[in-house]
Amino acid sequence: MSPELISILALIALFVIGTVLPINMGALGFVAAWLVGVYALGLDEKEIIGGMSGDLILTLVGVTYLFAIARNNGTVDLIVRGAVRAVGGRVALIPWVMFAVTGVLTAIGAASPAACAIIGPIALGFAGRHRISPLLMGMLVVHGAQAGGFSPISIYGVITNSVMAENDLPVNEGAIFFTSLLINLAIAIALFFALGGRELMSRRAVPGEFGDGFEDLPGGAVAGRAAGSATPAGSHGGGGTLTQTSGATTTETRVDAQMARRRLTDQIITLVAFVAVAFVALVFERNIGFAAITAAVILTALFPKEQKGAIKQIAWPTVLLVAGVSCFATILNAAGAPQAVGTWAAGLGTVLIGALVLCYVGGITSAFASSTALLPIIVPISIPLIATGDVSAVAVVAALAVSSTIVDVSPFSTNGALMVANRPDTISEEKYYKQVLSYSVLVTLAGPLLVWAAVVVPGWI
Repeated sequence: MSPELISILALIALFVIGTVLPINMGALGFVAAWLVGVYALGLDEKEIIGGMSGDLILTLVGVTYLFAIARNNGTVDLIVRGAVRAVGGRVALIPWVMFAVTGVLTAIGAASPAACAIIGPIALGFAGRHRISPLLMGMLVVHGAQAGGFSPISIYGVITNSVMAENDLPVNEGAIFFTSLLINLAIAIALFFALGGRELMSRRAVPGEFGDGFEDLPGGAVAGRAAGSATPAGSHGGGGTLTQTSGATTTETRVDAQMARRRLTDQIITLVAFVAVAFVALVFERNIGFAAITAAVILTALFPKEQKGAIKQIAWPTVLLVAGVSCFATILNAAGAPQAVGTWAAGLGTVLIGALVLCYVGGITSAFASSTALLPIIVPISIPLIATGDVSAVAVVAALAVSSTIVDVSPFSTNGALMVANRPDTISEEKYYKQVLSYSVLVTLAGPLLVWAAVVVPGWI
């Protein structure tokens, strides 16, 4: 059996086992890299370990560390509350706020499942309260996460651009980001009108109800003051005691106000830090990982109490996933598997047909497996297609990247499963699951074709 065939079979086994069993695909990737590398390719352990992308791992740690601080100090809540209040009581704009906020979170470094886990329950709660289609709301959250998912400082964007650079492909960070943004936005617009968006335009939420729902968000200063003032007032009696309680309450109010101001200062500086990281990375072309870790360290030094536990919230499972899969991707390259698959795809009549086949391979695989794990593998496979010179390298990679991520609406993926788990009480779990499953089948069957037709065929990138 040839080395490339052994490595491809190992890759298939990796995805099957990682999908069926609760084992991190990164751990499986290390095992597969070791077994195939040593026993099929004759490599030593140092050569195998050398396949890990240190730059990529550093970036993932830095970006998710900085985002963990933003979640810790309430910056994420600040973004959500500000965005929702900005639309007043316009019910039709609520799904778009959820789309936009989730996109912002992934664009500044949140893992797509993390952003969906934060915004999903809030969005679906609004769906139940304001009679908005749960399918519309849930899928706009997921598509929002994917819309921002390929920014230059996002996890998907970092992986894709790093893999392109490592394989000597032309890198166009903006083109891939805007391709994902525009395609997911187009899908969201179609969903909005297909699932009752026009009817929502004529409705308004009750102002009090609309506002109250966000005063109860975790970390809300108003809720903290209410809890702090209620206990003294209800635990004392008599004239002299009342005066003492009033003084204590005033002192507590001042302390709460000072804490609220300090927290707001922390949040504003955190937002500035995100902008600074993006500026340093894009304008001065410095490593995003180093810039993000530097910003995280500065924030921790300025506000040490608010940053406790942030390191524990770094996306360590994702770091393990990417480290292991990138290590195995090197084994695939050493075995010549990407070249073999790409050459096969390039020989399917025309290069365009080959690109379409690869888009479907990425989409169908990702619907049942990790998009993060797939990206370092699917991009190198396209190299033989790109080498013909008949298609744009950036267009093919952008199409593969988007085809492999728009299917994350699947209930078998983390994002889709999160939406099903947080369904509102207005719909049964079985009914909502069937709705999400039906929609994900439609996206998996039609999505890669539409992306290919919109991006690869015209060659506009």
